[in-house]
Amino acid sequence: MAGTAPHPEAIVGPIRDIARTVAQLSPATPHAEALLAAALDAMELDSKVDFGVIAEVAAQAERIASALGRADLRMRARLVRAEALLSEGDAPASGRIAHEALDWAVGHGHEYVLARGHLAVSSFRLHLGDLPDALAHAVQCVTHTGEDVSAAVRARHLSHLGVTLCESGSLDEARRRFRDGLDIATAIGDADLSVRLLNNLAYAVLKSGDATEAQRLVAEMRTISARRGAPLSPAYLDTIARVELVHHQYDEVEATLGPILDGRAGPVDDLSLAESLLTVAEARRLRGATTTAQQGLDRAREVCAGSDLQSVRARIREEQAQLFAATGDYHRAYEEYRLFHAETQALQSAQSEARARTLQAVFEAEEARRESERFREMAQRDPLTGLHNRRYVDEQLELLLRQAANRAAPLSAALIDLDYFKRINDNLSHAAGDAVLQRIAELLSGGAADSWLVARLGGEEFLLVLPDTDPGTAMRRCEEVRQAIAAHPWQPVTGALPVTASIGVTTVADADITPSALLARADRNLYAAKRSGRNRVVADPA
Repeated sequence: MAGTAPHPEAIVGPIRDIARTVAQLSPATPHAEALLAAALDAMELDSKVDFGVIAEVAAQAERIASALGRADLRMRARLVRAEALLSEGDAPASGRIAHEALDWAVGHGHEYVLARGHLAVSSFRLHLGDLPDALAHAVQCVTHTGEDVSAAVRARHLSHLGVTLCESGSLDEARRRFRDGLDIATAIGDADLSVRLLNNLAYAVLKSGDATEAQRLVAEMRTISARRGAPLSPAYLDTIARVELVHHQYDEVEATLGPILDGRAGPVDDLSLAESLLTVAEARRLRGATTTAQQGLDRAREVCAGSDLQSVRARIREEQAQLFAATGDYHRAYEEYRLFHAETQALQSAQSEARARTLQAVFEAEEARRESERFREMAQRDPLTGLHNRRYVDEQLELLLRQAANRAAPLSAALIDLDYFKRINDNLSHAAGDAVLQRIAELLSGGAADSWLVARLGGEEFLLVLPDTDPGTAMRRCEEVRQAIAAHPWQPVTGALPVTASIGVTTVADADITPSALLARADRNLYAAKRSGRNRVVADPA
């Protein structure tokens, strides 16, 4: 049925095949990052989805991306899960994930995740009925969809913008986006995507009053379906039936929706079945078959009785009023209209309250997440220097080694120990010692590359971890650090006492080593630097 944000079409395989691929992945799998990215490409484009399955697969993909240290892939996996959660009805969880991923993309300037994040937030807002905000995010989604993005993704993003424009009443603009997307789908030969865009375009055209063009478009949908030998989905059949209804083709309406009503279309959800029964009842009434129209409405009520389909139940009352009026029972028609309006108002009120609760839940969760991250960050920082602490090193060093191994890249680590630091505390004061440690932290942070890990391990000992750094470069950078410490004007803090540092640096070529073994190697070199006179850098033997 038109009017809801469409889901992307499959281009590389069904979701259960993708699930098997992801289930077999681990950080140690050759080309794991490329395989995970390909799986996410497929999930982002697969519309024939068991949403329970895709949510589980996306959660597994998220765990693998975290282990690989690929935050961008992790956010893409989370956004796939957000889409699945929204389709399953868990709007608060979907909204929380969408806003979190969008915040990350904004902070990191990642264009593709930015586009996907805007899409997810737009879908969430569209679900809540917040059309202005949904449209703003849909526009941003297309704006950040670059030329390097696949054609199928560009068409999907255009389609979502079209849906949002259509729901917002900008029908001409919606039609233009649908046609642009249709041109892309036709050019790449994606029949499923073409049918979806034709369906949305037919809905927009019909809504704008061009019934003749809508009829041509649904005929094209039927042609593609016949050529592929694949039946149209219930949502598409409902659009076709609505076009036929406008053209007074009442028998055709019943024939079009027949596969849904008699089970030939396979299992269908209660919403699709109730919508189809309602459309058929209207067609029967308009052709004068009031008895069978009543039977259709009665069956639609039975379907709604077992499901939370309040909107459809209200529309059944409206059609029932029309049917009573058609048979001359105006008193009952009036009563049904009165009940229809009462239920519609109650439904609108309930929907408004539900939207408010959902938005509040998303807001509260976002605030709690930020507070949790703040406390987590505090727990991973040394309170005196502001550098990361030993706890953070224990969490991150193994990950950094694994990433280096996956890339077959070198990684260097340097232990820095201040020489004769005890004399400063003993001869001056602990306040002077603290001031020295704080200034050392500033020197280390100021000279560090963005990719470095800079930490205080305790006392006067600091750690530098330098990813993608070979032995020669590591030695040179550590020598620069040593000289910066020795040349710093310490007199205002320590008077006549100098401040120097001894540094032990080690490099692993393939990172096939444990964190403790890496630090032990750096510590041996640090001990050698101390033993050979201090204020020097010692690296691994050549």
